[in-house]
Amino acid sequence: MFRDRLDAAEQLVERLYSLKGTHPLILAIPRGGVPMGRYLADALEGELDVVLVRKLRAPGNPEFAIGAVSEDGTMTLDEAASHYSKQAIEREAEQQRQLLQQRRQRYSPIRPPIPPEGRVVVVVDDGSATGATMAAALTTLQGRTKRLIATLGVASPNAALRLAAIADEVICLEMPRNFMAVSQFYADFHQVEDSEVMRLLES
Repeated sequence: MFRDRLDAAEQLVERLYSLKGTHPLILAIPRGGVPMGRYLADALEGELDVVLVRKLRAPGNPEFAIGAVSEDGTMTLDEAASHYSKQAIEREAEQQRQLLQQRRQRYSPIRPPIPPEGRVVVVVDDGSATGATMAAALTTLQGRTKRLIATLGVASPNAALRLAAIADEVICLEMPRNFMAVSQFYADFHQVEDSEVMRLLES
C-alpha cells in the first residue's frame, strides 16, 4: 500500500531515472494523475501537461464503465460495450467529448496541448482497474512519440497486459490479483480538485 500519490510517484521516479536528461514530456491523466505527474516532471527535468480522457458510462447504468474516450475522439471499448447500441454509445461519447473540451479550457486556456511528436512521453495515472482510460490516452499518442511509456501506481494484471499491447513499456508498481478498486491501495486517496490541477500545471 502507498501512503499517498506522492509516495507512488517517488517510487516511479526510481524506475524512470534513466530518462533524466532527455527532457521527457509527462502527460498526466486528470485528476488523480496530475500530482504524480508534477513530481515526475520536476524530478526528471521534464515538461508537464495533461492528456484528457473520460470513461464512457453504460446507458442506464452510469456507475458501470464500458470504455473511454480521449479529447481527439479516440474511443476504446470494453467487451461489455457490445451489449449496447452504437447510437447509445456515440451519444455518451459526444457528451464526454464536450466535457473534455471544457476541461481543456480550464486547464490550459492560453495555450494548446504540448505536441508529443518526437518526444519521450510518459503517461501517468494513480491506478487502473480495466485499463480503458489509460488505453484511450495511449492510443491517441500511438505513432506520434519517440518512446511511449505507461506508468501507474497500481493496476489489475489484465489492465497491465492490455496496456503492454499499446505502449513501448509499462511500469506498474503493484499488480495485485485481488484488485477491487484503486483506492484500496492508497492510505490517503483524497479527491483531487480542479483548482489543485490548475495550480500544479501552472507551477
